[in-house]
Amino acid sequence: MSKTAPAARPANPRFSSGPCAKIPHYSLDMLADAPLGRSHRAAIGKAKLAEAIDLTREILGVPADYRIGIVPASDTGAVEMALWSLLGARKVEMLAWESFGEGWVTDVVKQLKLDAVVRKADYGKIVDFAEVDFNNDVVFTWNGTTSGVRVPNGEAIPANRDGLTICDATSAAFAMDLPFDKLDVVTFSWQKVLGGEGAHGVLILSPRAVERLESYTPAWPLPKIFRMTKGGKLIEGIFKGETINTPSMLCVEDYLVALKWAKSLGGRKALIARAEANAQAVRDFIADKDWIADLAEDPATASTTSVCLKFTDPRIRDGAAFAKAVAKRLEKEGVALDAGAYRDAPPGLRIWCGSTVEASDVAALMPWIEYAFEAEIEAQAEAA
Repeated sequence: MSKTAPAARPANPRFSSGPCAKIPHYSLDMLADAPLGRSHRAAIGKAKLAEAIDLTREILGVPADYRIGIVPASDTGAVEMALWSLLGARKVEMLAWESFGEGWVTDVVKQLKLDAVVRKADYGKIVDFAEVDFNNDVVFTWNGTTSGVRVPNGEAIPANRDGLTICDATSAAFAMDLPFDKLDVVTFSWQKVLGGEGAHGVLILSPRAVERLESYTPAWPLPKIFRMTKGGKLIEGIFKGETINTPSMLCVEDYLVALKWAKSLGGRKALIARAEANAQAVRDFIADKDWIADLAEDPATASTTSVCLKFTDPRIRDGAAFAKAVAKRLEKEGVALDAGAYRDAPPGLRIWCGSTVEASDVAALMPWIEYAFEAEIEAQAEAA
């Protein structure tokens, strides 16, 4: 290798897009207050769950009349609960620009068998929201975790819409401003921006969504794990910490630790600023490079959490093999773990820049990407 390896290394090489890096200076000792071996229905368990809901509301800025529930099966479970419980009352439009959005299309069209309008965009782009009819129910991801693009704002969503907006915000919540007045259902997993442990999802419902739940019964049977009403009324306990199934109190404690850390920084605005600074460190680095580029084509829609990059050097013969080799080299050097592009996405790298990541670590990683790129170019030439 002709190029000398960079001297500096990221202090934390964890750049996975989920589960993501823990909060800075994390220690298992922080979980000492977890009520292990106690029922989540006991007073202490209910209090912990209620505290998590209250802090979520405070930090995200969720309106007081919106319900927040902790639900099973991560963000996927939260989205599925919404799709199976709410859709079918009106026409549906499905918006997809990455693999998870594609998954929701499959569920609605092939499983629920709804005749939905499907609008898709290639990786690196989002659909044209001006074409969307918000008198229909609309399902979309706010940030494409696998495609590196996001909805820039909620301006295209009318306040006086007739349909519901169902938003998968799993890699956006806590790192991007979510306009709750434009969103009727918001879902996320705390394993993303706050670096929590997996298996739990969060489901946020507007009063309009609650009204739909209480006035509409889907044509299909609902599994017990999806049911949010009883006798035509919302099961309010779900949104006060009485979870549908048994939660991990260890994971809840971990979430509380992250929420309190976020609050100590200054809350949502501080979290957003951290993610934006991290993403900017990547984009500043690639700005003058002719061998690597942002997968996002429009800077206005470029993600600030899951930053996806593509290699553009014409010398690269096999894009997929080359990108995998670069990611493998970064992992072998111990400077970036899990930084390869998602399996369904175009070949490249995906650098998680969420709020738990330190900007100094992102900056330290950048020269290593160039080092790994040049090493693989040399290896390719030698193999020819």
